[in-house]
Amino acid sequence: MSNKQSKTSLNNIKMQAANEVGVTLNNGYNGDLTAKQAGSIGGQMVKKMIESYEQGSK
Repeated sequence: MSNKQSKTSLNNIKMQAANEVGVTLNNGYNGDLTAKQAGSIGGQMVKKMIESYEQGSK
């Protein structure tokens, strides 16, 4: 997977995770997020990546 594909894939996961936890992300700058919101998005991203890895390993 190329670097551009990886960034696109990660960005898609981030946007989906933000939507699932109810946080609105803008394309580009999101410095107005609280630490709690950013942590919620990051935590959801990790959950999704672990699930994806476990499904791929079977």
